[in-house]
Parts: sequence; structure tokens; C-alpha cells
Amino acid sequence: MQRIFADRHHAGAQLAEYLWQYESRLDVVVLGLAPGGVPVAWEVARTLGAPLDVIVVRAVRAPRDPDLVIGSVASGGISVLNHRVVTALAFPRATLDVAIHRALPELCRCEAAYRGHRVPLSLAGRIAIIVDDGTATRATMRAAVHAVRENKPARIVAAAPVAARATCDMLETLADEVVCAWTPESLSMIGLWYRYFSPTTDDEIRALLRHSDTQRLECGSRVLAQWDG
Repeated sequence: MQRIFADRHHAGAQLAEYLWQYESRLDVVVLGLAPGGVPVAWEVARTLGAPLDVIVVRAVRAPRDPDLVIGSVASGGISVLNHRVVTALAFPRATLDVAIHRALPELCRCEAAYRGHRVPLSLAGRIAIIVDDGTATRATMRAAVHAVRENKPARIVAAAPVAARATCDMLETLADEVVCAWTPESLSMIGLWYRYFSPTTDDEIRALLRHSDTQRLECGSRVLAQWDG
């Protein structure tokens, strides 16, 4: 298969073309699904002239079977369970609570590693564009949408450079809008769509967030200077 994207930044630049209607709007926030979605989201935020933030989703695993994923927990401690699996295996509520509790330390560690002392951006009444580097199943994006919905945004846009067509269709029942640049019939490995697909590091995420903040401050200074003039 011919790889479509050189790397995540190239994918983000292409995805931004599909989000042109949100360019230069003051009510837009771009959220990168960490880790791999952050470089993609950085390019989207840069093109749209929007602030960038990060959202973290971690798997919730069955207490006695760590290979069995029964749901996800996202930024803000929002948990989304796979009710089909939970019901089929008849997990009691106490077991589910233990599984969720065990996933929280890793979620908090990642949040602290990425943000440091950076305060999460307010999403209330704003358009939140959630960006990942690809969506093979809807599990991670589903958890992210639920977490963002708790912050009462005006609109949620789920966006990815590549996603299985069936996944995009399912996400339309969760998000207010779904934007996927490429929608193959099936998508087993996201990395096959990239020539360069190395893991995104904590340092890279921190650097991208800092760079985004700097760009926003510089842009705000130019606007003020023009207004004063």
C-alpha cells in the first residue's frame, strides 16, 4: 500500500484543509489525543490559528486479566466502559470500580508529564476539535468525546487524517461532526499510512504545547499592535 502521509505533521497539515471553516475563529480549541494525536493537532491548531491542548485516554483492563480491555478512562477521570463485554462477563460494580481506579494513576502521570503546571483550557461554550493520528476503532475517540462533553462545549468535532469508514459512521452518533481525510473500508494498522511513525515522546508533546502557546501570544501581540495603530 502506498503511504499517504510522510509523518504526523504532514498528516495534520492535510487534515487542516478539511477544517477550513474553523480558521481564525475565537471560539475554537484544538485537542490532541495523546500521545500520537498531538503532533497532528499542533499542525491543525497552527493552520486554524487556534489554541492547542491535550487530552489523555488510557485503557481500563479487567483486574484479573490485564489483556482484556473493558473500557477507557479519559482526562477529567471520565470512564467509558464496553457494555457488551461487561454484560457478557457479568462483572459486578465493585470489580469495575477497581479496574477504573487502577487506570487512574497512569492517566494522572501522563497528564502531569504533558502539562506540567499548564492549566487545561476552558471548553465551555466553545468548539472543541478532537484530533488523533488515526482511528481504527472508535474506543479511544469515544472516550475523548464523552470526556469533552462533560465540559459543556458548544460543539464537538472528531477529526483524524485516516479512519475506517465504519468507524467514522459510528462516531457520527457521538460527536456533532466527524472529519476524516481518508476513509478506507478497513484499517488494521494506522502506521501503514505513514512513512515515518515513531512513538511521540513526552518531551515532544511538552515542546509542542509550549510552541503553540508562544505562537498564540505572538499572534495576540500582532493583533493588539494593529488595533493600537
